Amino acid sequence: MPLNQSYECMLSEESEFCIEETRESMDNALAHFEREFQKIRAGKASPQMLDGVKVDYYGVMTSIDKVSNITTPDPRQIIVQPWEKSMLAPIEKAILAANLGFNPQNNGEVLRIIVPPLTEERRRDLVKKAKMEAENAKVAIRNVRRNAMETSKKLKKDGIPEDEIEQLENEIQKLTDRYIEKIDKAFEAKEKDIMTV
Repeated sequence: MPLNQSYECMLSEESEFCIEETRESMDNALAHFEREFQKIRAGKASPQMLDGVKVDYYGVMTSIDKVSNITTPDPRQIIVQPWEKSMLAPIEKAILAANLGFNPQNNGEVLRIIVPPLTEERRRDLVKKAKMEAENAKVAIRNVRRNAMETSKKLKKDGIPEDEIEQLENEIQKLTDRYIEKIDKAFEAKEKDIMTV
């Protein structure tokens, strides 16, 4: 058979499972990365800025989006409206304790958070933080790749044919490249977003 003819052998169930597991793990790493990225604010107000803020709700630490309505009426402010008025003070305390650089204004009905415009220095810090998150995500993707390659070596020992192992490893590499590219594109967009005044 000529070398340039593309020949894809049917993959065994074990190889298919390895690819599926690899894709799933890479999806999870990408999803985690995207969540972390949403927390890096580019100066525009968004409800995600308060993700991770927990408030003491009758003795249970609860996300503030579970005890209030969070809206952004304009790009410079976030409004937090608790479903129970008694939660205003605890939510305010939780936002301050989260150390996000916000100073909520409590008017007895809602908490109004004015999102300060970013300084040049703060923008550069955020780009550094975004770059670090992107690097962490790439490390996670490469770890998934390494585990998948180890699985392919085990499959080879278990008697899976050489050409199938080669195809499996090519698939794993293609997945890795695709996810790394997604991370790079997301970082470029985020950097542009942060640096745009």
